[in-house]
Amino acid sequence: MDKKHRKHKMKVVEGKRNRVDFPRKDHREEYAAEVAPPVDASARRVDEDKADVSTGRTVGYVGLVLGIASLFMWSVILGPIAAVVGYYAYSKGSKTTGAWSIGLGILATLSYFILIPFSR
Repeated sequence: MDKKHRKHKMKVVEGKRNRVDFPRKDHREEYAAEVAPPVDASARRVDEDKADVSTGRTVGYVGLVLGIASLFMWSVILGPIAAVVGYYAYSKGSKTTGAWSIGLGILATLSYFILIPFSR
């Protein structure tokens, strides 16, 4: 072995590099199949992701309707409900409708507490 290959504990046999410290240098085994997840588990994950997006979209629209309704009636009741439903939609992936629902719910609730002293 020359100095270059001795430094890395490698030896050259017929132009190929082989490790000296590896005891079974003649065997070529593959271990990836033992640690890889089953094929059907990844397909199930895709279906669950699609269901989450669909659920988030539906809940986002429900929260948006509640937020708009809370601006006109039952602000103290529908406002917080719209904000909570909007947060749930936001966490499920429907970012736009979830954020609008949260904003409208908070706006309706705060406007109720700001405007109620002027109505009595």
